[in-house]
Amino acid sequence: MKPISTKVHGCIDYIMGILLIAAPWLFNFARNGAETWVPVYLGIAILVYSLMTNYELGLFRLISMRTHLALDMVGGILLAASPWLFGFVNHVWQPHLVLGIILVLGVVMMTRRDPVERHAPFDGNIHKSTATGL
Repeated sequence: MKPISTKVHGCIDYIMGILLIAAPWLFNFARNGAETWVPVYLGIAILVYSLMTNYELGLFRLISMRTHLALDMVGGILLAASPWLFGFVNHVWQPHLVLGIILVLGVVMMTRRDPVERHAPFDGNIHKSTATGL
């Protein structure tokens, strides 16, 4: 069984998105090239598709969790390979590789694909109790 629930995955998504956007400046590798913009654009993409995912922390719920995890997988692979794909390996590669691996192995491979069953939301109706007649 996969230990990460979709709710926890959602929390990780928003944290990872913000971390990726800030990473070039947090880890001091910003040079205004691909090494900077790959994680920034990926972080923005993660925030956007997280808002659109049909899970507990999604706002618009337009895409399935399976699609979301596929996007995470592609993004993680792209991030991990980006220093070699875009030619900045001689400047920086560790943050891209580590965060890409975390995305793929630590999050995608360990997340449940379906939300945990939830109770129906409170609809505002108060039903009379059959035991007390109230």
